[in-house]
Amino acid sequence: MKLLQANAEGIDHAIERLRRGELVAFPTETVYGLGGDASNPAAVTSIFAAKGRPADHPLIVHLPDAASMSEWATDIPDSAWVLAEQFWPGPMALVLNKQDQVSDLITGGQPTVGLRVPEHPVAQQLLKTFGGALAAPSANRFGRISPTTAQHVLDEFAEDDQAVSAVIDAGACPVGVESTIIDLSGDHPRLLRPGMISLKQIEQVLLGKVEIPPADEGPRTAGRLPSHYAPLTPLAVHSFDDIALMIAQEKPQLAVLALQTPIADIGPHQWLVMPDDPEAYAFRLYAELRRLDQMDVDRILVEQPPNKDDWAAINDRLKRASH
Repeated sequence: MKLLQANAEGIDHAIERLRRGELVAFPTETVYGLGGDASNPAAVTSIFAAKGRPADHPLIVHLPDAASMSEWATDIPDSAWVLAEQFWPGPMALVLNKQDQVSDLITGGQPTVGLRVPEHPVAQQLLKTFGGALAAPSANRFGRISPTTAQHVLDEFAEDDQAVSAVIDAGACPVGVESTIIDLSGDHPRLLRPGMISLKQIEQVLLGKVEIPPADEGPRTAGRLPSHYAPLTPLAVHSFDDIALMIAQEKPQLAVLALQTPIADIGPHQWLVMPDDPEAYAFRLYAELRRLDQMDVDRILVEQPPNKDDWAAINDRLKRASH
């Protein structure tokens, strides 16, 4: 796997590889994506193979601009253009009815397709210079912690570095968790995956309520399976008081991701204090989970974050990581 710099030369090298049907990991504002030419069936198939992703689990297509939405979707409702105007480029994906020519490989055999225009300047330059769309799920093995740095991608595919041709290194992703996904393929908008663009923000823009369907309803999309974003070390979410009791009573070595400092001696256990601001917490979450996962501990304990709208994406990721 070639490590490319986030400059014009690096992006040109990445585009050469993409046009040959190879896979290139690139930074977005959310996480690093594993990109392949969305119009090349062989490249799309390679994405599934590299990740070990089930064939019925659709990919999100990354576009250079909102105007490109019409090339991939049909019967686009006014709400899609309103959300695109407000939040694109940005960490939001829209699920729409697909054009007939959109490959079932991308959509997992569904009549809908997920589309997004990323905000990260490197992703934008890559897409605009490439002149097409990139299918790009997170650049990690299926179900594992998403990567937020180029090193995470290198670590993820270290045992099979031929699966990914190159990774563009632009430092840490500024948002840190995956995009909000809104389904606009039916009669009413539905939130399929929470992100750092909150439900409240979306409802304010659309001037109406957005439904939250059960996990088994609506189009299949990334990140809706019960188990996802998971470290190899077992992870559980508990209250601060419960964690304090476990630290005091349990012999297995624990690693703790908490919002507060410990109230007593933690002995051999690891304790990491996280920010109490949701944006700062999201920025650090996956990197810290990866770091704790590499420690020789028996379990990872996470203090339950606040049950508030602006923490919804973080609570969603922790719930699935602990499933």
